[in-house]
Amino acid sequence: MKKHQLFVSVLFIWFGSFINIAYAASVDDKAVPRDPYTFFFNESWGNLQEELITAKEQGKHGVFIFFEQDECPFCHYVKKNILNQKVVQEYFRKNFLNFPIDIEGDLEIKNMQGKSMRQKDFSFKEHRVRATPVLAFFDLSGRRVFRYTGKPSGVDEFLLMGKFVKNKIYNKMSFTRYKRSQRNKTK
Repeated sequence: MKKHQLFVSVLFIWFGSFINIAYAASVDDKAVPRDPYTFFFNESWGNLQEELITAKEQGKHGVFIFFEQDECPFCHYVKKNILNQKVVQEYFRKNFLNFPIDIEGDLEIKNMQGKSMRQKDFSFKEHRVRATPVLAFFDLSGRRVFRYTGKPSGVDEFLLMGKFVKNKIYNKMSFTRYKRSQRNKTK
């Protein structure tokens, strides 16, 4: 009887391990959140003029800047729910160089024209950022081509912004109109 119980126990454990392995293999790793500072944002020495050159050399479509501040709950939401998603990280890393800018920061950077200034001056004086988050896209010449203030509704809207800029749709229509046209295509 004890041999039978031992056999059943071993069989149960063995079978359970296969179920666990099968479940682990079925989990989509694209849904697993990843740190945005490691997988979304690019490293930078704070010279945005040089970053434009790097973006051109790497065949990117532009530069994305995430204007943020520490006390901003919407900034934290975007980082925790959108920028940490693998699909977002892969799309943006493929098409843009991505950098965070602290709108209250005293860290010295160089703007797109190579002029030295503090992050807060770059944010407020050059780009009139007062509320955060602000999502700003720049073309390869350093011209801001799209700006969005506030948190996107989710991953889909954020990816739509990337496609809007990558495909230069901003030359043809507003983002609101583009978003509406894309929503109508899915109906």
